[in-house]
Amino acid sequence: MNYPDTYSREEQLEMDRLYDVLLDAWKGDKKEADVELVKKAYEFAAWAHKDARRKSGEPYIFHPIAVAIIVAEEIGMGATSITSALLHDVVEDTEYTVEYISQEYGPKVARVVKGLTKLSSIDFQNSIESIQAENYRKIVNTMSEDIRVILVKLADRLHNMRTLESMAHHKQLKIASETVSFYAPLAFRLGLFAIKSELENLCLKYINPQVYESISLQINEIRDEKIKELEEFIVPIKEELERVGIKAELKIIERRQSSLWERMRKFGLSLDEIYDAYVLRIIIDCPLDMEKIQCWQTFGVMTMFYRPNNSRLRDWLSFPKTNGYESIHAVFMSKHGNWIETQIRTQRMNIIAERGVMAYLKYKNDVNAAENSLKSWLDNVISLTNSSDSSAVEFINSFKLDLFSDEIFVFTPKGEMKSMPKGATVLDFAYMIHSEIGNHCIGANVNKKLTTIDYVLNMGDQVEVITSEYQHPQEKSFEFLVTSLAKTRLKVGIKDYKRSFKEDGKSKLKECFDKLNVEFTKQNINMVAEKLGLAGRIDLYYNVSIGKVTFQDVEPVLKNPHSNPNTLLKILTFGLVGSNNKTEKPSAAPKEEVAENEDDNSGYTISTCCNPIPGDDVVAITFPNQPVQIHRPDCPKAIELMSKYGNNIVKAKWQFSEDIAFMATLKISGVNKLGFGTELFTLLSEDFKLDIYSIKMQSEGGMVDVTVSFYVNNLRQLETVIDRLRKMELVKKVMRIERNIES
Repeated sequence: MNYPDTYSREEQLEMDRLYDVLLDAWKGDKKEADVELVKKAYEFAAWAHKDARRKSGEPYIFHPIAVAIIVAEEIGMGATSITSALLHDVVEDTEYTVEYISQEYGPKVARVVKGLTKLSSIDFQNSIESIQAENYRKIVNTMSEDIRVILVKLADRLHNMRTLESMAHHKQLKIASETVSFYAPLAFRLGLFAIKSELENLCLKYINPQVYESISLQINEIRDEKIKELEEFIVPIKEELERVGIKAELKIIERRQSSLWERMRKFGLSLDEIYDAYVLRIIIDCPLDMEKIQCWQTFGVMTMFYRPNNSRLRDWLSFPKTNGYESIHAVFMSKHGNWIETQIRTQRMNIIAERGVMAYLKYKNDVNAAENSLKSWLDNVISLTNSSDSSAVEFINSFKLDLFSDEIFVFTPKGEMKSMPKGATVLDFAYMIHSEIGNHCIGANVNKKLTTIDYVLNMGDQVEVITSEYQHPQEKSFEFLVTSLAKTRLKVGIKDYKRSFKEDGKSKLKECFDKLNVEFTKQNINMVAEKLGLAGRIDLYYNVSIGKVTFQDVEPVLKNPHSNPNTLLKILTFGLVGSNNKTEKPSAAPKEEVAENEDDNSGYTISTCCNPIPGDDVVAITFPNQPVQIHRPDCPKAIELMSKYGNNIVKAKWQFSEDIAFMATLKISGVNKLGFGTELFTLLSEDFKLDIYSIKMQSEGGMVDVTVSFYVNNLRQLETVIDRLRKMELVKKVMRIERNIES
């Protein structure tokens, strides 16, 4: 190929090699016209990016080629998506336009490229809350039009995460936080489990490297023993499957560090207490019409040799997930006395489980409930984007509610199956069926039994919604909703209902203005609404119409137009960012070195949600006129803030001082024996001379749980304390936890 002279001979050879890899990764029928389109896009991208280099120093073109390879090989997409991947940064980083892309490569490619082009502050005339959130919203909006946009974006994000080591640390935190908050759950929702899993693992590597390295070392120590146990476990199963004529591949899967850490945090376990650190996956080769039969036959074969734990059986064959995932998850007791997690699926199911929606759509001649559920979810996305007039941050928060949720399946009175997030209520179900049904819902018959609108639905419930023409949408109903679609439809319903009172309320408000001889203008009306803490004129007209706002409320506002706005509203609006640390000793203010954004003199606050101490990795997040917030990078609140306000991250490092104390909290489990509490208290207060802030002990049976908070100078001191505690005869487990207990 003809390359610009900005590339060295070695780089040109590497580009040729990568292009051949791309062609090999591109499976299926490759029409000559499609191959020519991809070749044209590759050569154009090489010239368009000829002067650009990545932070690592390599030519920028290596990135779009790598993204195209992921699109072809790991997601299994075709010519349009591969072409879009090669061109995805051209409009954003060069002088070429979307119109030019459309003219040269067609409207489909142009639409995907446009959807992948990030917004910047110059795209907005007014100030905005978060450019990152606006970009998320743009992706969601475009995804509802063309699913290829998000699939190429996920490939782009995966390659960026794989090459993140060359970026500055604060950039690593920004990108990793965005990824774990938005892109990884979205990959999971679209069934791209392999990509979701790798993204989360790379995020842990950069957000909490200490935990990543620790778990990696522990896995190395147990790997040989665990694999040997599973290999012994497999032997009788494999022999019996061959005897009954079931062709199957048995694979031992090691869970990634991020998956193990999620379990350790969620359930307060150590690695050796996690039974499914290794998983046996059985992949069956059989015709489509025999899939369910042979999967359950395989389960039956396993019960011949091992006892299952039926409480942990998960049947994703009868109830496929929204993203198309199908499998049987079962747990069996091994001969060594350990639980073994197994996954039983066919080759088709395994491809879908790894590659997600694109692989699934290739099998869509098998129309079943999962495909309908996927379509239903995309329809909900479209409905959410069309009806939401909230800020981008609010919109994305609502959207993420559905991304993170586990699924349940419920049935309509006619037996139609509907997918809903776990925790959804009767009112969520009503709004999912139709806005008007939700607006007028007063209850439901669930499994023929009368229930209220806040009843939480369970897997397999049959729901018949009861409505009344006298019921109308109300603010308090938000308490009973968990789905973003229902919340959006309720919000619209409330607005429409309040709007019906506009003329009556407007007339009554005008009478108040006339009595006070004040001009009835939009400016004055807006001022009254603001002073009374109402959202706008529609809210004001509604409250006047129903008598909640009277002449006695309006008169002081119009007579004292310069009075302070509603202070409660200000607290609710601005109290979300940063707060003074009430539990720190007065001397505990951290000494930080800030390398960027040094014009904020409002000080620092150690966040009580995660209580970082010297030696912990920390991140500093700044907001105008607010104290800089110091968090641990893996703190959920910090990840949320970094994912939305990545440009607010500033560099920070500890300056160690023995004169400053920081709070740490430990959860200790031990044997409930006389003298345990005294021994524990003596060790902490006398041996280590720690200043104990609070201690709580709770015994159950022969065990006792202790949650203790105390002040330490740094991480080294805390680790020494933990090591001594673990050596106590009656102590069985010691774990650092993030939140302080209520005394």
